[in-house]
This record gives sequence, structure tokens and C-alpha cells, in this order.
Amino acid sequence: MANLQKFQFAIDRGGTFTDVFARCPGGNVRVMKLLSEDPANYRDAPTEGIRRILEEETGCSYPRDHPLDTKQIEWIRMGTTVATNALLERKGERIALLITKGFRDLLHIGNQARPKIFDLEIRMPEVLYEEVIEVEERVVLHQQGCQLPKDPSQKTFIGSTGDTLEVWEPIDLEKLRNLLQDVLSRGIHSLAVVLMHSYTWSSHEHQIGELARSLGFTHVSLSSEVMPMIRMVPRGYTACADAYLTPCIQRYLDGFRKGFQNQLKDLQVLFMRSDGGLTPMHSFSGSRAILSGPAGGVVGYAITTYQPENPQPVIGFDMGGTSTDVSRYAGEYEHVFEATTAGISIQAPQLDVNTVAAGGGSMLFFR
Repeated sequence: MANLQKFQFAIDRGGTFTDVFARCPGGNVRVMKLLSEDPANYRDAPTEGIRRILEEETGCSYPRDHPLDTKQIEWIRMGTTVATNALLERKGERIALLITKGFRDLLHIGNQARPKIFDLEIRMPEVLYEEVIEVEERVVLHQQGCQLPKDPSQKTFIGSTGDTLEVWEPIDLEKLRNLLQDVLSRGIHSLAVVLMHSYTWSSHEHQIGELARSLGFTHVSLSSEVMPMIRMVPRGYTACADAYLTPCIQRYLDGFRKGFQNQLKDLQVLFMRSDGGLTPMHSFSGSRAILSGPAGGVVGYAITTYQPENPQPVIGFDMGGTSTDVSRYAGEYEHVFEATTAGISIQAPQLDVNTVAAGGGSMLFFR
């Protein structure tokens, strides 16, 4: 640490507070806490924390209204609850769902699981999309011994999984263009595309994605890219969550970049993903960012508190101002590949963290 030539910053940007940890040249360690939202004093809390530490440690002036010079910064690493809180508070992007015709209500029906089987008042989880467009297309799997009559003129394809498929109905892109323009005119700029068997043959989804982007949609989540798996319901949930949250993350990242010279193009900036790993800014997406902040907490307490010579499991209780996260570490990270956060099931690798929408700043009341 004493041989550091540049600053290293690790930041936890929560819904209420932002914590900045810095290793400084010469070995000094600095910690700073700021309000995540304080528009009267600064635009972005992580940028402000970096600016203050640079000023105090170097003795140089870094004006708040000028982009920060990054020459003295080696890297920045950040975990954030931007996606977590957007999902908990339902403040994500307005989205529309594009799904194969005939499956309009598939994600609303879900898998019909009942967590409380004796509960007479069943509360259906909310869906994240506002509009549904049924896409007139159909791809079917061709299986040996199938009793259905086969049209010899049908062209077959080999999917990425090795399955043989037939395109029974190609997409009518002109008809779809009119439907998408209508959705766009109502102020929806983000789409989730979920088609049958796209996990193995994604051509139709990619055609829709290209068309939507050419019309002006700012974000399109293709289920074949977000989570290419055989189960259509969790694949659809994950694509919807990605379309709902990624624009929020991108807006935050765009604002964060503007606080630095060259918009951080010459600096290593990594963000914590839900699985506990780090990823570059350009690949930081909504479906992998829901537990970004909490995952950083798990990795932190696992490294600092667990003692291999005395293998006592450690319980993590992380209460912020907006949400509370509980986890466990017993020598190895516990991962799950399907988790439910705020009533939304998401199929993506993530640390086993349970999150509730109640934090230190939450208000209790009686009805």
C-alpha cells in the first residue's frame, strides 16, 4: 500500500447514503460518507466524495463545476443499489412486452406457485410491463416420431442447442413496425422481447431488436441474450426486469461519466454484479445489477470477518436507509440461479441475499 502512486477508490452508492473508501499515495486510507441525494450541494455523491478526497489529500483545487481530472486516479470500483431500489419502489422504466402470439398473459399467469397454500386471498405479483404486443411468428421444435403432419416445403434449421426447428410463420415486420410506432408514441422507449424457442434460435428476436432500435427505442432486452434458457416464463421475467432496470442504470452511469474528464474512457471503472464479481461499465445491466450493492457487502464481510481456522458461519445484516439485506457466509459464497426480489423472479446467477424494502429511513405506521 505504501508504494501506491495513484488513488484507488471503492464506493458503495446506496439509496440514502454513499460511502467512499480511498487508498491514497503514501499509504493513507480515507473514508467518507455523504448523502446520496443532495442537489443543493452536489450533483452526484460518488463524484463529490472523490473530489473532496482529492482536494484534501493533494492540496489542489478541484472546482465542483468542472469535470474531474483522472490523472491521479488508478481505478474506481463501485457497488450501487440504483437497480435494487428502482425495483423495490417500482420506479423503473416504462416498458412494453413483445411475445409470441397466443401467449399474451403467460407472464401474468406465471407458474401458479402459491407460497402460502392455505391463504384464501392470493395476491398476484405485479408485472413490470405496461403494454403487450403479440408478435405473429411461430417457430416449432421438430422431434423424431412426432405425429403432426409435416409440410415438406417447410425449411428446417439447426438451433444453437443442436435442436432441429421449423419456421411455421415468419415475422411480418411491416405490421410490427406500425404496432411499435404506436407504443413509441405513447412514451414507452424500452422493450422486452420474449419469443418461443428463442433460446436455441434467436433470429426472430434479433430482427425485432434491429427494427425497434431503428424506430428510436432507447433500450431493447432480448431474452435470447439476457438469459438464453429453455424455460420461457423465467426467461421472460428476466428480460422484463432487464428492460425495466437497465435504462435507470444507464442514466446513472451517463451522469457519473460526465463528472470526469474524457468521461472515464481512459480509466479502469468496474461495477459490482449480483454474483459478487466485477464488470466494466458497458456491460453493467439491470438483470445482473439488482444485488450490486448488497453483493459488495457480502464479499466485504466474508474477507474481513470469516476465520478459516475457526470456521464459524457469519451472518450478514446490512441495513441501509432504504432496504435491508441479510446473508450468510460459511467458507464459500452461496449462489442461487433463480431468486425473487420485490415479487419479481429473476433467473440470473447471484449471491444468496434476502432483501426487504425496509431500511433505517423507513416510516412505520398503523392502519
